[in-house]
Amino acid sequence: MSDDSRTSVLFVCLGNICRSPLADGIFTHLVKQRGLSDQFTIDSCGTGAWHVGNPPDPRSILVAAKNNIDLSNLRARQFNADTDPSEFDWIIPMDTSNHRELIKQGTPTAKVRLIRSFDPTLTSNKAPDVPDPYYGGDDGFDKVYEMLVRACDGMLTEVQA
Repeated sequence: MSDDSRTSVLFVCLGNICRSPLADGIFTHLVKQRGLSDQFTIDSCGTGAWHVGNPPDPRSILVAAKNNIDLSNLRARQFNADTDPSEFDWIIPMDTSNHRELIKQGTPTAKVRLIRSFDPTLTSNKAPDVPDPYYGGDDGFDKVYEMLVRACDGMLTEVQA
């Protein structure tokens, strides 16, 4: 981490075009709303390289825009196992598959936590994963947005405490 006074957060999904850029945008929006922008460094990435350099999926951009969040400056990048674990305080995967991949690549387990583990409404009988909406319809992106808003809000509250 380059600046020890800032909390650094990296959101991770598979391709970095659907879930993790949406989480990045939501968390950034919440941080700005609370007047904490100078206290955080926020980024997102994917464990796969298929979409490197591409903007978020148009459906992620649309659901974010409907909620006054701009994702236009984001571009997909791949997780870098050599640098990301040392540069980020929190590495937040969207699902258990990406969680396993991060650990397999040597990321310290203490830095990795599933995003929905911060959701205060999540009960133990619900799945901890944010489902990948890529192959589904637009409504999947709306559902993912709602999950991520609750989880990002819970995360920001916990990190601030």
